Amino acid sequence: MKNISVLASGNGTNLQAILDAIESGRIRGARLVLVISDNKEAFALERAKKHGIPAIHIDPKNYASREDFDREAVARLREAGTDLVVLAGFMRVVTPYFVRSFPRRIMNIHPALLPCFPGAHAVEDALEYGVKVAGCTVHFVDEGVDTGPIILQEALPVREDDTPETLRERIHVLEHRLYPRAISLWLQNKITILGRRCLIDE
Repeated sequence: MKNISVLASGNGTNLQAILDAIESGRIRGARLVLVISDNKEAFALERAKKHGIPAIHIDPKNYASREDFDREAVARLREAGTDLVVLAGFMRVVTPYFVRSFPRRIMNIHPALLPCFPGAHAVEDALEYGVKVAGCTVHFVDEGVDTGPIILQEALPVREDDTPETLRERIHVLEHRLYPRAISLWLQNKITILGRRCLIDE
């Protein structure tokens, strides 16, 4: 049995998708042991509590630097026995210290087809650029911003009348399916990293 911890800053819909996948058996061999948020108002914390998952707020204002914040987060993750760290709408760029603490054991989901449109405004950037296809990417986290090896991607067409809100909502549907699948592949040791490539054994 592997221990999964989730870091989230907002509503926590991807957290909910992961919880639902564990409870339905679509993710097997894992339990969610901790949810951390940098936002005390994050509904992700309430979602965790409703499922009996320990949920804590770590306030960035209490730390002199990003690394100090990350050291506290890493300490909490280690206390929980975390095997896999899952970033689910976590709106902070983690430091090299954080990445090195869980090498190849941190996943993130991004609402664009990387390497296009990294960063916090991916959906808006994609629409402004005029792309015809958008989507989402699950990747391992490295020391760059949305630059780690890609595990899974899924695309959808951009509609002529799409707004950032409507496109983001449709991308969320993909995310809620793709993230549990990527986690399940990791749990089954079906992901092999060769350089920048993730080879999937299905």
